[in-house]
Amino acid sequence: MRDTIKTMLLDFQEHLLETGVNRHLHVSTVRGKATVCIGVRRSGKSTFLFQLMQRLLESGVSRQNILYLNFFDDRLHELKRENLAVVLDAYYSLYPEKKDTETVYCFFDEIQMVPGWEPFVDRLLRSEKCEVYLTGSSARMLSREIATQMRGRALSWEVFPFSFREFLDWKGVEWREPLTTKRQLLVRQAFGEYWETGGFPEVLGLDRNLRIKIHQEYFHTILARDLIERHEVLHPRALTELAHWLVDNTASLYSVNRLTGYLKSLGHRAPKAAVGDYLEWMEDAYFLFSVRLYDASVARTSTNPKKIYAVDHAFVSSVASGVLVNAGHLLENLVFTALRRNHPNINYYKTKSGREVDFVVPMRGRERRLVQVCESLADPRTRKRETEALSEAMSELRQSTGIIVTREEAGQMDTDGGSIEIVPAWHFLLNWAGSVDLNRTT
Repeated sequence: MRDTIKTMLLDFQEHLLETGVNRHLHVSTVRGKATVCIGVRRSGKSTFLFQLMQRLLESGVSRQNILYLNFFDDRLHELKRENLAVVLDAYYSLYPEKKDTETVYCFFDEIQMVPGWEPFVDRLLRSEKCEVYLTGSSARMLSREIATQMRGRALSWEVFPFSFREFLDWKGVEWREPLTTKRQLLVRQAFGEYWETGGFPEVLGLDRNLRIKIHQEYFHTILARDLIERHEVLHPRALTELAHWLVDNTASLYSVNRLTGYLKSLGHRAPKAAVGDYLEWMEDAYFLFSVRLYDASVARTSTNPKKIYAVDHAFVSSVASGVLVNAGHLLENLVFTALRRNHPNINYYKTKSGREVDFVVPMRGRERRLVQVCESLADPRTRKRETEALSEAMSELRQSTGIIVTREEAGQMDTDGGSIEIVPAWHFLLNWAGSVDLNRTT
């Protein structure tokens, strides 16, 4: 086994790092803690590891000081019956002069494939001169669970599909201010493409039919491996029906009681507790996200219906039946994911008169942000409904400003509640949604 690992380590020294598009995620390391990259399948976690390695090389770190292993490699199958200490033995047999004298940067992809990996990583952090980076999202352990296993010894950083800014980088479109007329036209044109393709790196540039097929494969793989196999689900058909319902009802309200009744109407006997577990596991897989009501009362927040969103708006288009999801729901999902990259605690708000505002977003060191999403305000009745809801929420929450995100419209208006900025989605994604420079979870 040691000779096999030595060969893999030496092969990696000659391996060209495929770093792809640089992600707008700047990871900070802390001595004695592992850096864990978590996120949905195919969001680019492994590629991001290569980007971190490239940054180390550019800072002057020797390639020999980088230890990389992908534990999904079948050549490491025997490690399941051996001590992981053989990894360090193999490395230091190649570079004995580095033992206790130079920092070794250990990058482990899918380390959860090997039972008993936690004590090994703990020892690296405590007794070896190492920095440790981990990823994982296999059927044996979901990505967020790696961070849970390493609680107190890890900092977790979320990796989502491409943001619009990252998509523009992939396209080679300059998006930084000031935008000339030509650049703005290119940005707006690129937004039309981003609207169609979403942010999963693998589907960019592919034709529509192939993109839909790949998105659907993601959906079925997440259900089969990250949910049904991982949790040994007793009613897999019920979970699958539930997942389809949630995707079909993107940006809509749900309750566990309602979902349980829906499954019962289809002939499934999944109890309420099981439905609650299904929802939690879907969030753990970074597949679907629930948004709670904003309220000072914890009881009201817990008992009121929640809203459901997916990790990527184009993913919804590819997977949903097409009966219930419309462009307005997709736009709301797009805005949610843009906000969620930076803000883990997002809520919706209901005014005293029953009007709804899509998002209440806490801002560090600033007043919270109220965001309403509406595809178009061209209809006077729609404009009145959306602005009155936002204005009322601003008054109740004592916020001086609010935002309405549309597909194309822009403008500003003053209301009794304060000033409302109307911005097109492309502009919101560039200037209002915030950067993804800091996105630590634990």
